[in-house]
Amino acid sequence: MPNLDLRVHVDLAHLRGLEAAARGLSFLPRQPAGSVLNGRHRSRLRGRGLNFEEMRDYLPGDDIRSIDWKATARTGKPHVRVFTEERDRPALLVIDQRMSMFFGSVLNMKSVTAAEGAALAAFSVLAQGDRVGGIVFDDEEIAEIHPRRSRRALYELLSKTAQFNQALNADRDAPARPGLLNEVLSRLARMGGHDQLILVFSDLSGLDETTRRRFAGLAAHNDVVLLLTYDPSARNLNFTQRLVVGAGERQAEADFGSQEVREALGGFYKQRLDRILRWQQEINLSVLPLSAGTATLEQLRALMGQRASARRVR
Repeated sequence: MPNLDLRVHVDLAHLRGLEAAARGLSFLPRQPAGSVLNGRHRSRLRGRGLNFEEMRDYLPGDDIRSIDWKATARTGKPHVRVFTEERDRPALLVIDQRMSMFFGSVLNMKSVTAAEGAALAAFSVLAQGDRVGGIVFDDEEIAEIHPRRSRRALYELLSKTAQFNQALNADRDAPARPGLLNEVLSRLARMGGHDQLILVFSDLSGLDETTRRRFAGLAAHNDVVLLLTYDPSARNLNFTQRLVVGAGERQAEADFGSQEVREALGGFYKQRLDRILRWQQEINLSVLPLSAGTATLEQLRALMGQRASARRVR
């Protein structure tokens, strides 16, 4: 796509170029003190399991909590049980590239923020030695990339993301598929097993009670983190006049100067947000806000409790 505006569309080269920026990001259970996954979210991240490796004599410096008191009593000298961390914790990423994501009022389109966030997460997962795959979807197509511990799988995921992202434009007529989000979650359940990390980058447009049940089913056996992608205008409708919104040759006029219109839109977004936040309390789901109005890398670093960097992701 010539003269690509990275605030509106991304390409594979841009997403692949985020690899260095992903260093230090981690979705593993041990989070920095400033991470939002620390504290009440921390218990929701199972992480890798532990494999029993051996029973051996106690050595100075060993953690006394690892002493096996039965073996110690039986042999008359202290023994410890040694465990090693499982090396494999597959991650499945869900990347929403529907027309509902093709909107932005400050910096990026939501679709761009979701694509960049997913790329950063994918590189982080692969760097930790885990398999990575997932689902990329738009209003018409669902692409599944089964998790593998390889750059080929990661690049396939990013290539599909860039392909779907570049197909978004204001002249595109999106077919009405109200159950699409639930179909994606159903396919995700078939792809995954248990004890996997599931990262969902979406605005959850089209959610309903079935969506909640699908998330609950996934979260019962996996660690599910929803990176709820939103535009700042959804939280703060302070426009005071009629605005023309759109892209390309398609435009529409909205009367945001009307108090009635602002209250109706604000109430709609608030109801959706409140509903999702209730899910966080009801099921094993962690919800992290991801704004299209702020640089993606800076947000993820802040969410993971890392210090800000001078480098920005556009």
